[in-house]
Amino acid sequence: MNQAGETIAQLQGASKRYGEVLALDQVDLDVRRGEVQALLGPNGAGKTTAISLLLGLLRPDAGSALLFGQSPGAPGARSRLGAMLQTAGVPDTLMVGELITLFRSYYAQPRTVADCVTLAGVGDLLRIRYGRLSGGQQRRVQFALAICGRPQILFLDEPTTGLDLDARETMWKTIRQLVAENCAVVLTTHYLEEAEALADHVSVLTRGRIVAAGSVQQVRARVAQRRIRCVSRLSEEAIGSWPEVRSVVRDGERIEIVTDLAETVVRQLLFEDSELRELEVRRAGLAEAFVEITREAA
Repeated sequence: MNQAGETIAQLQGASKRYGEVLALDQVDLDVRRGEVQALLGPNGAGKTTAISLLLGLLRPDAGSALLFGQSPGAPGARSRLGAMLQTAGVPDTLMVGELITLFRSYYAQPRTVADCVTLAGVGDLLRIRYGRLSGGQQRRVQFALAICGRPQILFLDEPTTGLDLDARETMWKTIRQLVAENCAVVLTTHYLEEAEALADHVSVLTRGRIVAAGSVQQVRARVAQRRIRCVSRLSEEAIGSWPEVRSVVRDGERIEIVTDLAETVVRQLLFEDSELRELEVRRAGLAEAFVEITREAA
């Protein structure tokens, strides 16, 4: 019986080298059913290499990669996964409807064509040849092909690159639906708001090492930075001169302040501006935490 929270993919002390470049350095990673595991990091951090090990496209030089307790290359493991990578070997000459029919034939119990079309939002593309689609349209089709076999684990490498807002919202909605059905999702993305919206667990990679891991809230909590928003008569130049302030920006009558010492700055604001109003303080978002964590690691 498939149980939520069960670990179905693992890297254990996995290392991978390309010549002189150490792409992954003793990485441990667990992927569980019913969760989205987001891999974040700058270009060259090792995200795609980690996914390639779990897919069986590469073998680790040290450590191990397991998928459903087996080698990722084993037929019993590969038949239970779906993947949407940054490059796709999809025949340009076939129409989208033909591609979905072809890819469904590879699986014992695939989704219906109608389900694939609805979940990926490709109903308007079925009679168009794949090679004539735009980059964003091709990404939508690749997503449909990745989910057509009812995967128990889905690998998405930068899936929303090139998508418009409506297509991105459709993909997010489908990812959430798949997770609710107990599918595991491994997601790499440069859109930090995407990871913040979807991920149950985040691993931040820098130079082949995981430098932070945990829930979105746990990763955000590693950074002391706060954002203060308020309406104040004080100038941004005056506030920016305070030693605790990292940056200050005015947007109309509103001011936004970034600081590591929010309490000190709030006290100063109240002391110097008796007309201060609409004061709000919030923790750093995942994007700010990501920047700080990767900067410290570098």
